[in-house]
Formats: sequence, C-alpha cells, structure tokens
Amino acid sequence: MKKGLVLLTVATLIIALHACKKEEPTPAKIYDPTPLTVEVPAFVKTYVGDMPIPADNPMTEEGVALGRILFYEKMLSNDRSMNCATCHKQENAFDDPRPFSQGTNGAFGDRNAMAIINVGWDKIFFWDGRRNTLEGQAHDPVTNPIEMANTWPEVVSRLQNSAKYPDLFFKAFGTTTIDSNLVTKAIAQFERTMVSFNSKFDKYFYQKDSTVFTEQEKRGLTLFSGKAMCNMCHLTNTLFTDRDIRNNGLDVNPVDGGLMKFTGNPSDKGKFKVPTLRNIEVTAPYMHDSRFTTLEQVVEFYSSGVKPNSPNLDEHMPDFGSGLNLNTQEKADLVAFLKTLSDQTFLTDPKFSDPN
Repeated sequence: MKKGLVLLTVATLIIALHACKKEEPTPAKIYDPTPLTVEVPAFVKTYVGDMPIPADNPMTEEGVALGRILFYEKMLSNDRSMNCATCHKQENAFDDPRPFSQGTNGAFGDRNAMAIINVGWDKIFFWDGRRNTLEGQAHDPVTNPIEMANTWPEVVSRLQNSAKYPDLFFKAFGTTTIDSNLVTKAIAQFERTMVSFNSKFDKYFYQKDSTVFTEQEKRGLTLFSGKAMCNMCHLTNTLFTDRDIRNNGLDVNPVDGGLMKFTGNPSDKGKFKVPTLRNIEVTAPYMHDSRFTTLEQVVEFYSSGVKPNSPNLDEHMPDFGSGLNLNTQEKADLVAFLKTLSDQTFLTDPKFSDPN
C-alpha cells in the first residue's frame, strides 16, 4: 500500500509540474521579402528607360515565385481545368496558336489571345485597351464567362484553404489572408519578368555583330524602316510597338468595334492595340480576329489590302490608299527580317515554365 501511495504521489507531482510549465511560444513569422530587379540589356534602358513598377506592387523574388505558381494554377478556373498558360503558351511567346481560345464551358472567344512579351512597359492591355494596368489585365480572365468562368470569392476560398498558399502569400506580401488583389499583383510581377531582348536582330542592331544577318535580312530591315513604313507603329526602339491603339485599315465596316466597345465613342471604331512584333514568327495567327495565318499574308495585306475608307484610319497610314505595292522580292525580304525578331532563349527559358 505504501509503495502504491508513493507512486501515486510522484505521478501527481509530475502532472502538477507539467501543468505549471509554460508552453514555449511559437516563433513569429518574419516577413522579409527580397527585392528583385528585372535584368535587361543596357540598350533597352537607353531607348525606353527603366521598366515602370507600381509603387503598391514592388518586385520581389517571393512575389515573382508566387506569381509563377499562380500562372500555372488550375484552381483559378471554375472546373479546375485551365490556367493562364492554357491560352498563353511559352513556345508561342505566351500566345495561343489557336485562332480563338476555348473556355471551360467549351465556348470560344472572338479575339485571338495576345502574347505576353515585355508587357512591363505597356500602358494599355487587351486588344481594346480596356485595362491600363497589368494587374487589371490579370484580373479579368478569371471571371470571364467564356474563359475561366469562375468567381473571385471561390478562387480566394480555394487558395486560402490550400496547404501551401497562405505561407507563400505571407512570404510575398506579409499576410496569410488572401484576396484577389494580391493574386493579380503576384501574377503581374511574374509577367513583368517576361522580357525578350536576345534575338538575332538584337545581336545585329544593338550589339553590332554584322555577321549574323544575311543580305536578305538586311534588305528587310531597310524596308521595315523605309518603304514599308512598318516602324511608324512598330518602332525599332527595342519594344517593336508604340504601345498605342490604332485602326490599321482592316475593314471598311469593322464587325468588331475594338476600342469603341469599351468607350462607346464612334471615333474609336476599329481601333486595336498595336502588338509587339517580337517573336512574331511563333505567334500566328495574326490580327485581333486571327484572319491571317502566315506572315506572308500579313505583309500582303499591308502591301495592297489596307482599306483607305476604314473609319478612323490611323494618321500613320496616310499613303496606304494606293498601297505600298511591294514586289515579290521585297515581300520575302520583309518576312525574312521579321523572323530575326525570334528569341529562342525567351521561348525556352526554364524560369518561365511550369514550376510543378
């Protein structure tokens, strides 16, 4: 009996001491993001300056890493079958090789997806220019009924209840509370890293390596900046776009109103964003409605197909009434030059690929 009593007393004391012992506090999470600068060649800054970064969305390694994961995250779509990369494929310069992208309900859009190249310098987004920030551009496809067809509350709920995302958002933004604003900020950060300045053209024009161009490509460059007048809108300023919105004379009576669908202003009818020509070789089909399947068709249009009576025809195209009338050799030369804008490093860079 005495032995049992002693054991019971000892056990009681151990329990009491354990109860009095203070629990060790859980170490507080530390928010310490790593600033990130998008590296570009010196000539880019000379011609177009530093990439403008929003004050409320500074670039960080953690933010970009999160954005990359979200870019490939299928929880963004209603049935978990689509992500951003479904319609923006790296091998196509983050464009869609299909004439029109297909949404989760099987329906097709009515405009060709736009490539994601050097968008950090852009000031308008979508073919109709309805968004003026990259964050805004990242917002819309999720709720578009013929794209991902989801709702932001549902997306946020899925991410919030996942095992990995709260911690990733804390590392990127200092909070485990996820919202749509932070999702689009992260995706925008990742998209700003998608820079492409390592083409044959860059080696020839900016790095002064005269050996990389053929004689035909040299003739094409001369045409591009001269007789063909391409550089009036697709400036040879490294971006190959003036980042504006214009009517290039596709139709006398445009079926798609372009900017007018957004503003309601008849003077905006037929105006569309001027896309970059970088990596144009792999971004077919061409124009907002995918009407051209080859670069040869595009060049033929500008040579003899521009509609001078198209409403609001852009002022940069005053001489197209009679057409450029390029000859067969000139057309081939121009196409050859356009292909020098391809950047294989960009199209295969593993830092842009699916991290999963």
